Amino acid sequence: MPEPVKKAVSAFAKKPKPQVAEEGSSVVFEVETEKADAKVRWQCNTKDITSGGKYVVTAEGNKHSLTIPAVTMADGVGYAVIAGGSKVKFELKVKAKEEPPQDCATEPAVPDTATATPADVPADIPAAASVEAPVEAPASVNGGGEPSAGSSEAPTAPGEAPSEGVAEAPALAANQPPQDAPPVEDGHLPDTRQDLTGLFTEKPQTGEVTVGENITFVAKVNATSLLKKPTIKWFKGKWMDLASKSGKHLQLKELYDRNTKMYTFEMHIIAAKANFAGGYRCEVSSRDKFDSCNFELTVHEARTVEGFDIRAAFRRTSIDGGDDTGELDFSALLKKRDSFLKASTRAIHVNADPDVDVWDILQKAPASEYEKIAFQHGITDLRGMLKRLKKMKKKEEKKSEAFLRKLDPAYQVEKGHKIKLEIEVANPDVEVKWLKNGQEIQPTGSKYIFESIGNKRYLTINHCSLADDAAYTCVVGEEKCTTELFVKEPPVLILKNLEDQMVMKGERVELECEVSEEGALVKWEKDGVELTRDESFKYRFKKDGRKHVLIINDATKEDCGIYRVKTNGGESVAELLVQEKELEVYQSIADLTVKAKDEAVFKCEVSDENVKGIWYKNGVEVKADARTHITHIGRIHKLSIDDVKPEDEGDYTFVPEGYAFNLSAKLNFLEVKIDFVPRQDPPKIHLDCMGRTAESTIVVVAGNKLRLDVPITGDPAPTVIWTKADKGGETGAPEHTWSLKDGEVISDGQGRVHVESTKGHCVFTLEGAERQDEGIYSVIVRNPAGEDTADINVKVVDVPDPPPAPRILSVGEDSCVVQWDPPSFDGGQPIIGYVLERKKKKSYRWMRLNFDPYADTTFEAKKMIEGVAYEMRVYAVNAIGMSRHSPASQPFIPVAPTSEPIGLCVDDISDTSISLKWRTPDRVGSAELDGYGVEYCKEGSDEWIPAFDGLTDRTSVIIRDLPTGEKRQFRVRAYNMAGPSAPASLAQAVTIREIMQRPKIWIPRNLRQTLIKRVGETINLVIPFQGKPKPKVTWFKEGEPLDPKQVSVRNSETDTILFIRKSERKDSGKYSLQVQIENVEDTASVNIQIVDVPGPPEALKIMDVWGFNVALEWKPPKDDGNCEIIGYTIQKADKKTMEWYTVYEQYRRTNCVVSDLIMGNDFVFRAFAINMVGLSPDPCVSKDSAYIQKTGIVYKPPSYKEHDFSEAPKFTHPLVSRSVIAGYNATLSCSVRGIPKPKVTWYKNKMDISNEAKYRMFSKQGVLTLEIRKPCTFDGGVYICKAVNDSGEDVVECKLEVRCKYNTSIHTHRSRNQPHTASSDATVFMIDFFIRVID
Repeated sequence: MPEPVKKAVSAFAKKPKPQVAEEGSSVVFEVETEKADAKVRWQCNTKDITSGGKYVVTAEGNKHSLTIPAVTMADGVGYAVIAGGSKVKFELKVKAKEEPPQDCATEPAVPDTATATPADVPADIPAAASVEAPVEAPASVNGGGEPSAGSSEAPTAPGEAPSEGVAEAPALAANQPPQDAPPVEDGHLPDTRQDLTGLFTEKPQTGEVTVGENITFVAKVNATSLLKKPTIKWFKGKWMDLASKSGKHLQLKELYDRNTKMYTFEMHIIAAKANFAGGYRCEVSSRDKFDSCNFELTVHEARTVEGFDIRAAFRRTSIDGGDDTGELDFSALLKKRDSFLKASTRAIHVNADPDVDVWDILQKAPASEYEKIAFQHGITDLRGMLKRLKKMKKKEEKKSEAFLRKLDPAYQVEKGHKIKLEIEVANPDVEVKWLKNGQEIQPTGSKYIFESIGNKRYLTINHCSLADDAAYTCVVGEEKCTTELFVKEPPVLILKNLEDQMVMKGERVELECEVSEEGALVKWEKDGVELTRDESFKYRFKKDGRKHVLIINDATKEDCGIYRVKTNGGESVAELLVQEKELEVYQSIADLTVKAKDEAVFKCEVSDENVKGIWYKNGVEVKADARTHITHIGRIHKLSIDDVKPEDEGDYTFVPEGYAFNLSAKLNFLEVKIDFVPRQDPPKIHLDCMGRTAESTIVVVAGNKLRLDVPITGDPAPTVIWTKADKGGETGAPEHTWSLKDGEVISDGQGRVHVESTKGHCVFTLEGAERQDEGIYSVIVRNPAGEDTADINVKVVDVPDPPPAPRILSVGEDSCVVQWDPPSFDGGQPIIGYVLERKKKKSYRWMRLNFDPYADTTFEAKKMIEGVAYEMRVYAVNAIGMSRHSPASQPFIPVAPTSEPIGLCVDDISDTSISLKWRTPDRVGSAELDGYGVEYCKEGSDEWIPAFDGLTDRTSVIIRDLPTGEKRQFRVRAYNMAGPSAPASLAQAVTIREIMQRPKIWIPRNLRQTLIKRVGETINLVIPFQGKPKPKVTWFKEGEPLDPKQVSVRNSETDTILFIRKSERKDSGKYSLQVQIENVEDTASVNIQIVDVPGPPEALKIMDVWGFNVALEWKPPKDDGNCEIIGYTIQKADKKTMEWYTVYEQYRRTNCVVSDLIMGNDFVFRAFAINMVGLSPDPCVSKDSAYIQKTGIVYKPPSYKEHDFSEAPKFTHPLVSRSVIAGYNATLSCSVRGIPKPKVTWYKNKMDISNEAKYRMFSKQGVLTLEIRKPCTFDGGVYICKAVNDSGEDVVECKLEVRCKYNTSIHTHRSRNQPHTASSDATVFMIDFFIRVID
């Protein structure tokens, strides 16, 4: 499992931000440090800045500032501020000082954004709208307002003054608002800017860039209302995720502003190439919310602006006719108009027209968008445009002769996987060639596999690598198809994480990690700043297969910090601590007392075996000679003096090289005076101090040699007895006894004790003193003349015992408080302090937290990673040295309390209860959230009372049983394993009293029209409403109360439910709902229609039989099933077989003719009625049968005058005048009859519209329909339908009114006193034309 990310520790509490300043102004950058005594350095282009002259540097406590007065263009560079191991970079951008307008009275000021808008944007749009709204021409027209004079003209060439119409347009817009705009309030124009919807606060805009230049796309998301951090993805085309393509040419960045809670996502394209052009998509999601935005990138080749003859764009395309033949080709004009735009206008937020072909746009667009595209690109010959487009489409309809199915435009495969490319050819025997980047692929090895199965051809690419990311082409004869293969690299994972390290100053540091792939790219950072190879070779980067190592030579204090290694699949963090070298003394030199001709040895042991030292005697360096020996073996330094003389007495000092301390001891020379005594002299022990006082105690360090040399006299030579008593030494028999006589030597079995006696001396030697050797040593000398006794107190001192396991008292976000008990034994010396170490639970490396002994038994450890388990241990230190480490503490995890809940507010309130809601805290931390606690108190009191026992997991709560009328304050705190967070309180106390709310019924959209249900279906109507206090809800049917046996009603505080388990026909009707609070009420109604299958038709009769035909007639059913009869089904049957066959279905009339009957058979007929539910259960059967006579029988028809069936046209249903909304298809219908079938012609304002593409005419069984596609205000007028046959004609007409969406009234634009002229009519015409395009 990868190690959790470690939070970077910064020395700054407040960081400087990049600024943009105008030339000549003053700029101030401010920072705040965590510590008041921190040293801060300012840099400009990596060079230190000092106060004075150009720059002013100030410091006050932890606040530091850099002031740059009178900014010039040269100051627009990069700056940095450094404190400790943290470095923050920022930039200053300087813009040129704007020149004031020369004549402010006559010409309106043009904002800077005007240079970034296309020339076809109307001038009456406010400057803010031109920046924020899309800058397409149709969307820029503000309702029905009059466009500027320059909107239909070519862009103004650089250096030319704008035309008069363009200059006057802003003044017109300022004095006269658009006609369909809302009324002006307080003398201010309404805000016409388009608000963004969804999650995006700012969407990435379509942009342009020249090959080799850089461009940045920016998307902003406001996280105030989001419960989770938003996730963003960038795509090229429809499917290619750009996260795996980050590298030299593409970088994705993410910024977060805690003050505004705004996320800023940036996509940087560096050194753009021509193949970067195309469509891109940005998707952002946060839990159940989602939003996306499409944008385009156009990459221009580096070129110079060339002039062109604009008249050449209007030449006709015909090559075989004169100047008046052919079609106007505007593509040349469209391709070159962009050359007039300044290079500076190619910014990401400017939607300037790129080099596009209008015919390519028209081919991809639906027919309904043709007019809009023609308007955008200035095409006025719509008929010519449609004719040419039709010809182009006919050419494209030609299918490939070689391919039945081609390759897809692109494929994607993950690295290491395989992919199969498939095509289908027309000729199964044809040979195909596969090319990669234009080079033919040869079938060698197992990399590429070619397959041919029938008409299908396959190319399989195994073990795809980055080298396979290329363009592949399949060639069949003269034809070919091409695709692009994108190889997606899998994320590089970190298998072995970095480990925290603590080193001494000057040592070499190696931070090592292991990744999942060899040769992967990694990035090293220190305190958030990327590390690179510099000239001093401070940092070296080493790659060994999958291992990556960061090497720091000669570590210094400045190298302390948080180091991070990043891949595209994760990151790892470690902390580096660099400490000054401190030499530890494991064994100091001790004072010696020796007698003449004995050996004196001074020995000490230090922590570093490489440290050399110098010995001094009384301040004079000791030089080695025949008697003096100086040795250095490992960590032990010795000074030995043979054959000690009185002049050797003095103070001896050992000074380690490179360290400012020394070790001192004193050499005492013991002079033995031998006096002549008579024989039989009683024995005498000659010691300067004897007894058990502190002065007579001999201290020896555990592990050193104890040597007791006692001078004695006596004649004859006395017998020497050494005894050791217990530690108390007061009572009891001695523990050990050693006796010797006549100079013999005694040694114990272990060889540790060595006792000997010489003339005038008795020596007791103990090798490797231990703690149990401490006690009272007694020496007894005896001879016939008497005896003498002396006691020597020996104290053995050692390092202390290890302390008990430490205890963790509390934890914080990156710290903990640890406490421990002193060791049970202090080693015979006072404890001078403790040393602490910590490690991650899953690591084996312990890191020391302090180098100087810490005197207290409670310590606060800092700079830990939140969410990572740690262990602690303690060493005790006395004058002798350091104890063994204590047992490790119980594992603990540094966790900080969460931040306070946000957005606490009152959701609802009544006389005895209150409903509160809030959102999850911004910062939860690594520990899970245990829940929330809610408390309240009376106004003016500090006694907070829990609203309920325990915690709640929800972010809303209802507190009940509160006293009515009292003012209460409420607060919420979030809890985790670290404890409660800071409370979130209401802004002011709340009075517990219900607030009156007017009743309001919210009818769902589906119930605003008649609800149709079948018999037997369940009806369940849920209608929400509002109102406080709880309103009285009443239902009525047709003005009468409901029958509770048939209809069930359930009411709640927010909605009412009407329920009918099994509906019947009688349940149809109008249901009314009344919601009432005191004297205020609201009503609504719902229409319910219960439908069923119809009854059978009535009175089916055979009206006539002739030839092979039978005429039938019937009447509609009495029961239509409570809905309209939509037709009939007619069936016939031969009386011999009685097998029924359907003759007509969905037949709408009540009479028909059945034809093609078989002669000589007798037929019966039946009819079913049909409505929206289905067929009637029973049919209506004809009582009589129809016999079809055989042709052999001669039939003499009666003589009668032939009937004339001709009939003049007559409209049975007239046209109805209508009023429709512009932009939605409209139909006009009527019905006509006449024999023979009349010819129908439609007119608009007495003009024939039969051949107009905007209209479609239908005629079905006498019903005539005229469909008008997306009508506009021009389509209003008088429509006439004329039917003509040989017997006469008939005419019917109606009026059609087309209403604008935005309630446009074009006549209000003309001033009351303005005369009606042709120019004003033209203005109205243009306004209506713009409205039609927009709609």
